[in-house]
Amino acid sequence: MTASDATGLLRHRDRIEGDLVIEVAFTDVSLSLGDAAPAEVRKDALSRFFGASGAWPVLMDQVHGADVARVDVPPRSSGRPTCDALVTSRPGVALLARAADCVPVLLADPATGWVAAAHAGRPGLAAGVVPATIAALRGHGADPTVAWIGPHVCGACYEVPGDLQDEVAALVPESRSTTSWGTPALDLGAGVRAQLAAAGVDDVRAVGACTREDPSWPSYRRDGAAATRFAGAIWITR
Repeated sequence: MTASDATGLLRHRDRIEGDLVIEVAFTDVSLSLGDAAPAEVRKDALSRFFGASGAWPVLMDQVHGADVARVDVPPRSSGRPTCDALVTSRPGVALLARAADCVPVLLADPATGWVAAAHAGRPGLAAGVVPATIAALRGHGADPTVAWIGPHVCGACYEVPGDLQDEVAALVPESRSTTSWGTPALDLGAGVRAQLAAAGVDDVRAVGACTREDPSWPSYRRDGAAATRFAGAIWITR
């Protein structure tokens, strides 16, 4: 992955070239994409994203579930779907999964050009949003072989009550963790990796950053309601 684009708005860019080109990036904190941002601020952020990527961005109304929506019409003529994962094979459309401690997960099948973006927080991890997204892609005849895991709160920082840890770990054992100060925790990234491996996705490319520890990324755990949102983005170009 490269560090950023020429504008500095897109970080950790990656690219897979073939008959179609698949591109991946994570938005800089200067682009305010949270629902709490004023509409004009978010609109400006999306416009700047388009200028940096050349792809029309599609957001979700994220609800911490496992529903997957297909994007196959121009973004300007469709509403914002309520779901936690998007899939498409349409070039020029960028799928965005927003986060501020949760895990943005991007998926691609370079052979068919199908791509996906998923938002995997604690409830979404437990609900299986990542396996649901992979199943949706396979239902469209794709076989995702590459995944990107974006910045997220690490297992040494994400403290949770013991009963909540037990509840999630009963579904995703690999997510059980301990904070650096010795209390129960969850490692969302480890849980996502385990789900990807179980689904046969072996090429996993991760941005090694903890959002709580690194102030260059938004973090709800660190900043509370003042936290903005960044996004993991994936799109196809011809």
